Amino acid sequence: MTKPMSLAEFDRLPPAHHVETVVGLSAAIDVVAARARPTHRFLRYGWFAAALAAYGGAARTLTVVREGAPVAALPIVPAGPGVIGMAAVPGCYWPMRSFPVAEDAGIEAGEALLGELGKSVRALRLGPVYDDDPALALLRAGAAARGWRAMPRDVAPSFLLDMAALAAEGPFPRLSTLKKNRFHEKHLGAHGSLDWSFVSGADWTDEAFDALATVEEGSWIADRTDGSDAKFTGAGHGAFWRAAAADPVLAQMMWAAVLRVDGRPAAFSFDMNVGDLKYAIANSYVPDYAKHSPGKLLYYRNLVRAREDGIARVDWGAGDSGYKRVIGAEPGPMIRDWLFVRPGLASAVARLFESRWTGSGQPQTSV
Repeated sequence: MTKPMSLAEFDRLPPAHHVETVVGLSAAIDVVAARARPTHRFLRYGWFAAALAAYGGAARTLTVVREGAPVAALPIVPAGPGVIGMAAVPGCYWPMRSFPVAEDAGIEAGEALLGELGKSVRALRLGPVYDDDPALALLRAGAAARGWRAMPRDVAPSFLLDMAALAAEGPFPRLSTLKKNRFHEKHLGAHGSLDWSFVSGADWTDEAFDALATVEEGSWIADRTDGSDAKFTGAGHGAFWRAAAADPVLAQMMWAAVLRVDGRPAAFSFDMNVGDLKYAIANSYVPDYAKHSPGKLLYYRNLVRAREDGIARVDWGAGDSGYKRVIGAEPGPMIRDWLFVRPGLASAVARLFESRWTGSGQPQTSV
């Protein structure tokens, strides 16, 4: 016979939503990621662990629990001078810097999260994220209820390619495009044998990453910049992606199309395939072959393969819209950085600097 609960035991029951805080990264991150919107299921423990390994920081994780199940997991690291009391979400800039939220999480989860967060920090930086990001929606709703100031800063518009719409228009690539590609491919082949390959899952070896880094080191990135924005070099973000590939689930999502000319890495396109969405993160090529459009040739092959694999949409993120529009991409949600500032003195001070923060972003232009 089950013993009835005493009044004292009822008093010890947690509220409908409560927040658990742990030092470091919590295993609950993966539990929530598995229940997140399919496009956000890359926001796993391994994703944040890779960010800490590559960029540093001492993390804490705040997990919102509802009726015994985690519905939001927010990893944070200190950001800026300590006197400011600001925290930020760790992670990689590409495709976004957010945190996992269960698809059925409600406004109460955002209220609980900010209520607990406000006990230890004055402000939280989230982003860059898309305007339709679930974690952003949760925090904005919680901020409105709790009196936090929400301050956006524009980053750039995104671009989306609807693969189904492309298929409805007729053959892809178009016959005219296919003819041009074959012309370029023929002349590119004069430099040596062409090898087109794809990398994913267990194929992510040191040699595979080295091939991508080799292309970047010979590209315009190394020639015209300090190289810090390169995705796969030692001076760039190579440490992050190599660490992320240690998680087999993330490694399976990570995808590269690679072109070699006579065995030499000549071009690559790097994406993350999350459900039926492909995040196009980076592409580069060696300038020696530029007049034969190796990057374009490779990416058309990559899109054909994506369609065969069931990819329905390609998210090209921010950046040059020229070639994206030629292929058929249309403007998508705006990408922004956000500051959430707790009520009281911190919010009053933030109000004085709000115009400076918002003005430091990229102005929106017609696209």
